[in-house]
Amino acid sequence: MGLLDVLLGRSRPRQPNLDRLFALPSAAITFQTSSGFHPTGVGSVCVRPAEGAAFTGLEREIDQILVLDGGRYEKLTDRFGFRWLVRRTSADDMPGLVTDLHAANSTLRDAGFGPALLCAVVAFSDGSRPFGLVYLFTRGTWYPFAPLAGERRDNPLELQMKATLEGDLPIEPDLSRWFPLWGAPGLDEPPAPGETTAPR
Repeated sequence: MGLLDVLLGRSRPRQPNLDRLFALPSAAITFQTSSGFHPTGVGSVCVRPAEGAAFTGLEREIDQILVLDGGRYEKLTDRFGFRWLVRRTSADDMPGLVTDLHAANSTLRDAGFGPALLCAVVAFSDGSRPFGLVYLFTRGTWYPFAPLAGERRDNPLELQMKATLEGDLPIEPDLSRWFPLWGAPGLDEPPAPGETTAPR
C-alpha cells in the first residue's frame, strides 16, 4: 500500500494465501486416526458473487475452468447467492483433491478474482454425520465446522478438533471467524455408511 492510499484511507484487497492448502493431506491422517472422521472425496471453493462487469468476468472465468478441466468440477449457487466450484474424487485421494482445489483457486486469482475467493471446504464423515475443515484464503488459516440438523453446530466437537489439529494445521485463532457454512457442498447431508464418492 502506498502513502497516498494511507492518507486517503484506501486499502487494497488482501490477496489469497493458497499454499497452506497443501498442509491438509498430512494433517488429515492425524485427524482420521484421532477422530474417526474420514474424507468423503468432496472439496469445494466458495466465491463471493460480484456485480456488473466483474460478475460477467467472474462467471466467464468459472465457466472456463469447467470447460478446460473436462467436467471435473461442477458449479453450484447456494441460497445466499455464493458460487461454489465443487470437486469430487475418490475418498482416498486427498492429495489429488487438494491439488485440484489449488488449481481452481490459482486460475481465479491469476484472472484477477483473488479477493472474491472466500474459503475452501473439505468434507469428512464418520458414517452418520458430516464434518468440514474450512480454509480461509485471506487469513491462511483453517477451522473445523461440525454442522447438525436444524442449522445448529456441535461447538464442543469443533473445539475438540481444534485441539487435535493445532499441531498440524494453522488454526484460525479468532473464533468469531469460524463462520457457519450451512448447506456447503458435501456438508448438506451425510453419505450412507461405506459410501465413497467416485470421480466424475
